[in-house]
Amino acid sequence: MEERRYRAVSGASVALRCRQHSASCRELAVRGPRLQLRSLTAVTSAVWLAAYGLFVLSENCMVLSAAIFITLIGLIVYLHFVKIDQESLLVIGSLGIQVTSSYASGKESTTFIEMSQVKDVVINEAIHMQKVIYYLCILLQDPQDPQGVSEVVPLFQLNSEQCYFHGNIL
Repeated sequence: MEERRYRAVSGASVALRCRQHSASCRELAVRGPRLQLRSLTAVTSAVWLAAYGLFVLSENCMVLSAAIFITLIGLIVYLHFVKIDQESLLVIGSLGIQVTSSYASGKESTTFIEMSQVKDVVINEAIHMQKVIYYLCILLQDPQDPQGVSEVVPLFQLNSEQCYFHGNIL
């Protein structure tokens, strides 16, 4: 097992782990930075201080209750659906590709793509703000049109910008 560290476009440190299980089976895993307690505390404090300021002005305790409720629901949604800790790609030559995303809440999402559906694997580019960002994609073959592409599946999406690397990854 080999692990290398890279810097994402956003500046965050990410680790790429490559593991060769057999001649036709290879696993790539990307682990992003862990959730920072400092930034979480700063955002929560800012929301609650703003709510307290509104409470002082309006003297309505529903403002404080709503701020606490919205903050907690937002945190749960962020941890369960947005904050990805690790993504792995298991490529089995003749069978297919398994993509697994592990979220900060512990939830895992797994997708399997049969090799017969894969038209090509490409490095795509996108323009984000004033940067050109390159990312790995799987092009799925359209069942009705053998020459066409039915879907583009982006890989390694760690918090949108964190998946894009400087330099070579493979």
